[in-house]
Amino acid sequence: MTSLGPAWPERAAWGTAPSLRAWQSAALTDYLARNPRDFLAVATPGAGKTTFALTVAAELLGRRLVDRLIIVAPTEHLKLQWAEAAARAGIPIDPTYSAGSGKIASDYVGVAVTYAGVGVNPLAMRIRTERFKTLVILDEIHHAGDSLSWGEGVREAFEPAARRLALTGTPFRSDINPIPFVTYAPGEGGVPTSVADYTYGYSEALADHVVRPVLFLAYSGQMSWRTRAGDEVAASLGEPLTKDMTSQALRTALDPSGSWMPSVLEAADKRLSEVRRHVPDAGGLVIASDQDSARAYAKLLKQISGESVTVVLSDEKASSKKISAFSESDSRWMVAVRMVSEGVDVPRLAVGVWATTTSTPLFFAQAVGRFVRARKRGEIASVFLPSVPNLLSFAAELEAQRDHVLKRKVSEDGDIFAAEEDLMNQANASESASEELELGPFEALGSEARFDHALYDGAQFGHEGEVHVGSDEEMDFLGIPGLLEPDQVSALLQQRQADRRRTRRPEAAGQSEHERAADTLAEVTTHEHLGLLRRELNSLVASWNHRTGQAHGITHAALRKECGGPAAAVANADQLQKRIDRIREWAVRKTS
Repeated sequence: MTSLGPAWPERAAWGTAPSLRAWQSAALTDYLARNPRDFLAVATPGAGKTTFALTVAAELLGRRLVDRLIIVAPTEHLKLQWAEAAARAGIPIDPTYSAGSGKIASDYVGVAVTYAGVGVNPLAMRIRTERFKTLVILDEIHHAGDSLSWGEGVREAFEPAARRLALTGTPFRSDINPIPFVTYAPGEGGVPTSVADYTYGYSEALADHVVRPVLFLAYSGQMSWRTRAGDEVAASLGEPLTKDMTSQALRTALDPSGSWMPSVLEAADKRLSEVRRHVPDAGGLVIASDQDSARAYAKLLKQISGESVTVVLSDEKASSKKISAFSESDSRWMVAVRMVSEGVDVPRLAVGVWATTTSTPLFFAQAVGRFVRARKRGEIASVFLPSVPNLLSFAAELEAQRDHVLKRKVSEDGDIFAAEEDLMNQANASESASEELELGPFEALGSEARFDHALYDGAQFGHEGEVHVGSDEEMDFLGIPGLLEPDQVSALLQQRQADRRRTRRPEAAGQSEHERAADTLAEVTTHEHLGLLRRELNSLVASWNHRTGQAHGITHAALRKECGGPAAAVANADQLQKRIDRIREWAVRKTS
């Protein structure tokens, strides 16, 4: 059996170079034992899907089971990245080929193309596939379901292939477009669901030290904006709001001219400085919604950090070179518009800022995947998020596994929570104050940021009351060391939360009995009561994890599905209590 090291040995995860990782070896053994025509490998971002696929390619080429290789990738940049990886593996690939351009130099064993390119001229790709015994590697295969034309193009072009290897590292969406060459079997309720030949999830990769643990830092704050009807609206990001108001509040927060983004960027830069004390070349990435915002964020970061910032725009010809240059450098920050959301390999990225209005489970998993690629043991990823319910839910459910479910299209995003969102949207529609709050032209008037809480391994950590940006309470979380074992992160978060609670109690010693009673009542009915319920729920979820092995995020998602309501971070007292009662019922049933 060929022993193919990681595509970038010097950047391989701790303990893996130069041999294959355990999951790659197991998947390769399974593949070679069965020799299937079609094989679907689902592996979490950063686990090494490229290395696995090129190992398979090297084996099949070496055994003369295939003569040529076609790699299909989502973007032009990823074509180049695949070609570089293949070259290091001794497989020359032409990344400049386009369907219909004819022959390639005899030096090449294969070509790299995009899904869009295949969709434009599938017949030309079919002719090329038929001419030789061809292995087709379909990177991030879920893109073949992005549109009917892309799916049909992929099916027409590669139906004659001798072998097809499909890869994905993100949650499949739930929609009506079947993905070519993927096997479906009846799932829950008889609905066709994709079946992977090999699955390697985030929780397994974390246990194997293949990926980094992720510390999410959520920021809320007061927002104000003017609707297209001229009405001024004020709301707090992170509080339960209707869907349209949540969208408007988020857009206000992300406005570069407000106070929220500069405050969060400054906090992220402080966190990056702390990480770089232990990981000197650690870098940060801001994911922006549009080019104007990206340039504005870069200007803010330059003022904050005192260093130039790399700006990557998808329509720039030099974007791939910029990403490669940033990856090889030790500069602090890069700002990108979506382009670095999937497949792009910059292993030194350790701190991220979510500054985009895009909020689907698919995109979230892709984006977070940019920060989890471990290079040595103990590295931690930190991602700064707005306190928006769906983003907090995705963060809590990072460990959940997703298959592709074929069903009616129930939302314009077609995301995996669409059925639940449908019910929430109906409720939100009845709560909307007026049509004037719908998404559309509006003017951001002002924003103010405050630290909300940290989310780690499905559990929430924070301090009582409001935590202001720049305070010692905020630094309790921003100052977490950049090199820690996963269990050490949890222990330190718990310790800092407990220490701060003990230091707050003596502050009330000088108050009168009446003042202390009033303060105690206020705390118990608001922050303290909710905090106690959340801690109790997290403790029960942790106990359930030790008892059943079920990931924290999956348990939280199941409780939310059964009891209703938003994510635990923004759920009210009644909703939290229902979940506490429900998980206790589970424990009693399991015991009996």
